[in-house]
Amino acid sequence: MPRPTNKIDLLSASETNFKKLLSLVESMNEAEQKAKFDFEDRDKCVRDVLAHLYEWHLLLINFIQKNLSGERTAFLPEPYNWKTYPQMNMQIWRNHQDTPLYEAKTLLAQTHEKTMRLATNFSDEELFARGYFNFTGNLNLAAYITSSTSSHYDWATKKIKKHKNSLKPGS
Repeated sequence: MPRPTNKIDLLSASETNFKKLLSLVESMNEAEQKAKFDFEDRDKCVRDVLAHLYEWHLLLINFIQKNLSGERTAFLPEPYNWKTYPQMNMQIWRNHQDTPLYEAKTLLAQTHEKTMRLATNFSDEELFARGYFNFTGNLNLAAYITSSTSSHYDWATKKIKKHKNSLKPGS
């Protein structure tokens, strides 16, 4: 799917990929949803993937809200940067080991909705013009939103699909 170039496409891609992800998860029974992945990975189960998405939504929401209110902040929290974000992802994983699957689903749905409401407030120009907001650097705001929503949902869907396929007899 090509990257969105307007607000309607951005919102549509996010909603479509979110529904696709939820549909995949719901197509699995509870035991399959809770089963450990049989491939080596940071995320060990569906809950880990959903919690990861939830935390990245929070990063996006905080990034936008703080910067719009005048508090200059980077997308990634201190002490992380784009070279060390894998360590942040591991910390996210550790932080959610006691989060039940149903809670990860609920939290993700809540932040997805909040992210979509937030994105709706911006015009096409605010979303897609590079440099419109100084806090987005060389990117436009839509790039951050797309990365934290539709592109991330696509990543999660592939990972969970791989897990689901591994549960089939003879896989």
